[in-house]
Amino acid sequence: MNPVESKMRERLARLAPLDLLIEDQSAAHAGHAGAASGGGHYRMRIVSAAFSGVGTLARHRIVYDALGDMMKREIHALSIAATAPGEA
Repeated sequence: MNPVESKMRERLARLAPLDLLIEDQSAAHAGHAGAASGGGHYRMRIVSAAFSGVGTLARHRIVYDALGDMMKREIHALSIAATAPGEA
């Protein structure tokens, strides 16, 4: 696990995820402008009760709020699959 992923997990812990998978896809984007500035590309799957009764856009905002300033420096791109417990 790289330091950025560790920091992401630490910040997302406040959402009490039942499942959290973070995949670093930065190597596939080498040479991309975001990679050149140091920001990584990540894919995330997260299951949390915090997403119950909340739409997709609001779920993404919850994740972005938890990650805070990481979205401006350490993370260039983030693909999010956020679900509530019991959702397929």
